[in-house]
Amino acid sequence: MAKDYETAARALREAYLGVPISPLRELLEPVDIDGAYAVQAINTRLWQDQGRRLIGRKIGLTAKAVQAQLGVDRPDLGALFEDMQIPDGGRLDPAKAIQPKAEAEIAFVMARDVDDPDVSIETLTSAVDYAVAAIEIVDSRIADWKIAFADTVADNGSSAFFVLGTDHRLLRDLDLYSCGMVMEINGAIASLGAGAACLGHPLNAVQWLARTLSARGEALKAGDIILSGALGPMVALTPGDQVRTRIGGIGTCAFEYGTKS
Repeated sequence: MAKDYETAARALREAYLGVPISPLRELLEPVDIDGAYAVQAINTRLWQDQGRRLIGRKIGLTAKAVQAQLGVDRPDLGALFEDMQIPDGGRLDPAKAIQPKAEAEIAFVMARDVDDPDVSIETLTSAVDYAVAAIEIVDSRIADWKIAFADTVADNGSSAFFVLGTDHRLLRDLDLYSCGMVMEINGAIASLGAGAACLGHPLNAVQWLARTLSARGEALKAGDIILSGALGPMVALTPGDQVRTRIGGIGTCAFEYGTKS
């Protein structure tokens, strides 16, 4: 089985060259949680050994409807590397993506380490430095996004790039449950949502992440960036798209997906 994990990890790495692969069902059962994270860990370690710097985590599958669709009852997580961040107002080269989609999120930056498998929301809140508007650009290395749970977990949570706004907000000043989200593409509304769409509350997602990492012998670290999960539907991107997100009380962020030829 370890050989299958290495084979799956290598296939996913090769797909980053631009040619998506078939679902991993011949190597992983669709809901093989442990196997999928083992594949993800192989690539995370390899990329770190190559010099990529781990700067945080992303949380996915925070909508109950999507969990049900994939036959699971929990979110998933992936690694964020420094070279995945696009500056606010920056540009993503379409040559670096395969089949990207954008989703609006609230990101949190940690002020202190959290390593407690039973961490409370109160303790977690006190360990957060600030919240900021974010866009995650997800991109599956699986052809046509025909993913099972194991596919997306093995594929680093289908993560690719992210954008953070420049307005940093203290949690005590925010209503993270009721805050509204609008994502526009080329000036037209493309996605609507609210904080409550993210596992009932964005901090519920961060609590799940902190507890899950601690149970695995890892921890959230001071300075870590946490993408807490989508606040509304994700939207497929076309070269030339101008993407902007506004989240009530938190701020905005934006990027350009290349230019039209």
